[in-house]
Amino acid sequence: MPGDLLHIATRKGLFAAQRQRSGWSLSLIGFAGDPVTQVLQVAGGPLLAALRLGHFGTKLHASVDGGRSWREVAAPALPAEAESDLAVDLIWCLEEAGTGSGHLWAGTIPGALFRSNDAGETWTMNRALWQRDERQAWWGGGYDQPGIHSICVDPNDADHVTLAVSVGGIWQTSDGGDTWRLTADGLVADYLPPAIADDPKQQDPHRLVACPSDRRRLWTQHHCGIWRSDDAGETWQAITAPAPSRFGFAVAVHPCDPDTAWFVPAASDVKRIPADGRFVVLRTRDGGASFDVLDRGLPKAPAYDLVYRHALDIDASGDRLAMGSTTGALWVSDDSGDTWDLISAHLPPIAAVRFPPVQSP
Repeated sequence: MPGDLLHIATRKGLFAAQRQRSGWSLSLIGFAGDPVTQVLQVAGGPLLAALRLGHFGTKLHASVDGGRSWREVAAPALPAEAESDLAVDLIWCLEEAGTGSGHLWAGTIPGALFRSNDAGETWTMNRALWQRDERQAWWGGGYDQPGIHSICVDPNDADHVTLAVSVGGIWQTSDGGDTWRLTADGLVADYLPPAIADDPKQQDPHRLVACPSDRRRLWTQHHCGIWRSDDAGETWQAITAPAPSRFGFAVAVHPCDPDTAWFVPAASDVKRIPADGRFVVLRTRDGGASFDVLDRGLPKAPAYDLVYRHALDIDASGDRLAMGSTTGALWVSDDSGDTWDLISAHLPPIAAVRFPPVQSP
């Protein structure tokens, strides 16, 4: 069933949660003690896990048996002619370019985009984006270097890809990556001097998601609030949400209803904790005109859980959500966020949670 399996990437290993009749069972399926930054179950292909091993570099591993065994495969790497003083520090996102195609995208720190045509066995850097003049103005937000953390592939047109850069705006290609356009008009970084606050290439989208059933609708949790696009990311409009809503990382959108989205707010960029110690989830069901503040089943104040960009996910049915925090807590909701069940309070800090794609019969 959709949502009955969940992969959890943490600072000290990769875990899987399986839905049973008696509840959720949790198991470590790889890399005990090692930081796993991202995980992707390729439809009809391997399970991929990205590791950030510091002195030993960035690694990528694949499993064809659900994590019972692993083998190392080639990780995305900058070619020698790119910049000799840089290396891939972090694989920040992994996405399929067409379900079951074996074509994948990877976004990294520093801000490079990679393509694989063999389900992650080999990778090629996208030079068209790397060579854009605007990339020289990109800069790091929470990291020293800029990074690509969100990649949205149009399910009806795999050549149409939209991605987000922290800090470097939102970019689109309509030809599979041969050419790119900067499409961040309407976003505002009000911590910058007024003369450049609305500069598209200076924007810091924290997470970008697109509705699978209506790719005209995109949502982003920006450094300075929530924005929505109704024209496939060409332009953006600010959304007014109840406090706290100005700052946060995570956002998820319903797979069938573009007006329904969830956000996990934090106090501010310099205070990356829940405002007033109250840990909540915000949900809109009308495109941002109004919001529900959801906390049933979440810890009562004071609680200082923070949810990273990729640590909130929704299954293919649109009913089940999963969320993990930097304090190692994992929750699941079966009713669109109205209530949350704690699966574990003792995991390592969680970087990403993902429901695998629904396999065709």
